Amino acid sequence: MQVPFSQSTPHSRRRVLKSGAVAVLSAAPSLLATAGLPPALAPGSVILFQGDSITDAGRDKLQSPPNLATALGRGYAMLAAAQLLEEHPRLQLKIFNRGISGNKVPDLEARWQADCLDLKPAVVSVLIGVNDLWHKLNGKYDGTPEAYRDGFAALLQSTRAALPEVTLVVGEPFVLRCGAVNDSWFPEFETRRALAREVAKEAKALWVPFQEKFDEAVAAGTEPGYWAADGVHPSPAGHALMARAWRSVVGV
Repeated sequence: MQVPFSQSTPHSRRRVLKSGAVAVLSAAPSLLATAGLPPALAPGSVILFQGDSITDAGRDKLQSPPNLATALGRGYAMLAAAQLLEEHPRLQLKIFNRGISGNKVPDLEARWQADCLDLKPAVVSVLIGVNDLWHKLNGKYDGTPEAYRDGFAALLQSTRAALPEVTLVVGEPFVLRCGAVNDSWFPEFETRRALAREVAKEAKALWVPFQEKFDEAVAAGTEPGYWAADGVHPSPAGHALMARAWRSVVGV
């Protein structure tokens, strides 16, 4: 039995009403996978955060149960999870963080069965891409933008095939111009960011515009280092910004 958003916050209810999707959410959850709409979560639904160190955020990888604070890390995934668990206690959600520091698209592919498909998530959120370029700049990887695009697309396609009703969420790869991020990152980083959006669109995934939100925050008058001192790994403020953006787009 699907649970409509009667248990959600006024803000999330407004989002659903605004999208005109109330009937879809309550009556046809399978359509969510193809419509790019917010998920209707049944009791016990699994939400999975995947990615690299930005998602990992120092989580305890020896701990595997859902909803465990140390296993959720210290970043946006934990912040979003904490809010969801507080606001929707009756849903008994199961929230996992399986981000691993240093990961690139091929690393996700190698562990996807155990760290994604076997968990049978209702929502899979993926933020990946910064290492695919950073490691290339450091001489540790030779993956091209096209390899990033094709590998990422195949990953999402295989997920959709195994979990037809899954809601896919793709986080926009982002950097801030400070710390380790210099002119050598560009324009290739922008190319990869555009490819991530292309992949998300083709997969009918929800798109979380992290770079856009950070750019807006910097334009409003804060220094880039306030949000991510090394240009890549968010500060507490940066992770809070990400959690807010994620929930605003995903609608839960």
